[in-house]
Amino acid sequence: MSNDSRHAKTPLIGMNHSDLIALCHQAGVKPVHADHILASVFRRYNTNIADIPRIPLALHSYLNEHVSMFEPTCSAEQLAADGTRKLVLQMPDGKAVETVLIEGGKRLTQCISTQVGCAVGCTFCLTATAGLTRNLSAAEMVAEIMAGQRISGQKVSNIVLMGMGEPLHNYDAVKQFLNIVTDPKGMAFSPNRVTLSTSGMVPAIYRMLEDKFPCNLAVSLNATTDEVRNRIIPINKKYPIAKLMQAVRAYIQERGHKRVLIEYVMLAGINDSIEDAMRLCQLLEGLNCTINLLPFNPYPGSAFKRPDQSTVHAFQAVLVEAKLIAIERKSKGREISAACGQLITEIRK
Repeated sequence: MSNDSRHAKTPLIGMNHSDLIALCHQAGVKPVHADHILASVFRRYNTNIADIPRIPLALHSYLNEHVSMFEPTCSAEQLAADGTRKLVLQMPDGKAVETVLIEGGKRLTQCISTQVGCAVGCTFCLTATAGLTRNLSAAEMVAEIMAGQRISGQKVSNIVLMGMGEPLHNYDAVKQFLNIVTDPKGMAFSPNRVTLSTSGMVPAIYRMLEDKFPCNLAVSLNATTDEVRNRIIPINKKYPIAKLMQAVRAYIQERGHKRVLIEYVMLAGINDSIEDAMRLCQLLEGLNCTINLLPFNPYPGSAFKRPDQSTVHAFQAVLVEAKLIAIERKSKGREISAACGQLITEIRK
């Protein structure tokens, strides 16, 4: 059977518990078999319909006729000295995305792509140079996790939607993906171990609150003035810093104990001054947040430079003095272009 015909069926790994109960009804079998399917696929990583145990023959036949168990092809794999692993996954239509597995103590974090490319156009990000090709489906995002665990031979403990794409530009598929991965009967990730990062899609942040997204929120701020943010993150012209911070405050107020992650990519001579640090303190005053400082990860042809370590430390010291939690994130996988803002190298070839 060709990949195209297989993909024309509904991908099983893109179905949640309710979907599978409906499928069982359509097949004329008891809904309890939805639990058996989920356990087999997501707990034992079974990718063969014929091998799903404890379900009747009639359901096996129905699944074979109506659903598919596609797996993306891994067309490239790189392993960095620090244990970071980057996979280039080929989807059934031939489009490729990158996903990254990052080791950290007892944790294995997987960075998930939500789109093929990205339309936001952040000027410091390599992914943005290719533009947007298409959105990924929920099943394709789940397939990233399945492939990552199969190829690495390890269980992923944390998920960050920080790969290729703006997750909130692909809102409905991302919502479905989050419901699948946090379903206790499915992949059973704790919502506290799932983080969605946005460049600042203000209306979608409010919509996340209404829909009660089961994840943490990270906001890629990266500037303290609209003049600078307009240059490096063009959507700031539509959703300026004041509106973005209003949405963040509403999110924190609504979610109560939930701490928002503020991501700040440091660009030498652009947003790394002591004055920037002081303005950042003012913007974040009273907010329940953690600041991740990310010194820029250079790539060939970029107009930006990475600040020196003394500049990073001085910037961080201002935040700490203001009683903010500010952490310099050590980029992993830089030598294989797997660090923040570097995903796309292989798919452009």
